[in-house]
Amino acid sequence: MSKKVLVTTGAIIGRPNGRDYKLIEGFRKKLCCDGLEFMMYSTWQEERQQIVDYLVSTGIDFPTVHCQKGIGEDIAEGRLSTALSRFDGDCMMAEKIGAKICVLHLWNGPVSDSHMGRALAAVPKLISIAREHGVTVTFENVVCSGESPLEHLLQIHSLFPEASFTFDTKMAAFHNELQTSFEGDAKELWQGPVKHVHVNDYDGGYMEWGRLRTLPIGAGRIDFKSVFENLKNAGYNGDYTIEATAFGSDGKVDFDMLNDSIKKLRNLL
Repeated sequence: MSKKVLVTTGAIIGRPNGRDYKLIEGFRKKLCCDGLEFMMYSTWQEERQQIVDYLVSTGIDFPTVHCQKGIGEDIAEGRLSTALSRFDGDCMMAEKIGAKICVLHLWNGPVSDSHMGRALAAVPKLISIAREHGVTVTFENVVCSGESPLEHLLQIHSLFPEASFTFDTKMAAFHNELQTSFEGDAKELWQGPVKHVHVNDYDGGYMEWGRLRTLPIGAGRIDFKSVFENLKNAGYNGDYTIEATAFGSDGKVDFDMLNDSIKKLRNLL
């Protein structure tokens, strides 16, 4: 099976265009990707069923759902029941639109990884809820303010061997972990646990917060030829999602930029 190249709806739907999810069908027709990763916003929670009905009606392939980013913050701040309820709703949506992977920020935002004990305690519950909906939750290597994402992924893998992960190139580059993510103990992560990869560029240095933007391939400093050689050598055979923000302050989407990124990614494959 060929690897699918996806684009996140978060790259094309945002505040400038009113987070109007009904734009998705028309926007999809302008993209040369294989499908979309659906980004769930917290402001859409009351419209879950309407969104599901709409997405199903489009006939678009949504292999992946990105859960609400605030779930990790709820967990860190002790609102576990709220977090699990939100996560259950996102997994339900994934199940109904035919997605098989739910990407989750286990830590996120200002609180970041300052309460990893709570995050780790929630892992078995999150895995169980996802399985009830027939999907796999993947914990992403989200940037950290305390330790590093790779350290956390390795800890999760050690404690919960059944856990799965999403690897983000930008997040890894931010922590100077693009190479070490394929070395030493991290090699085990590529022998099954890593189920999905986000491909984004980064133009800053080590933990340079002011440059933490989601850029298209070629707009930053990442050596993608080297990254994809590592991915090939590691035996990764899953899908890829492009997350480069494509809309401006006027809400207009730069489809040429996204299609160029898609072509560059296919060439790397």
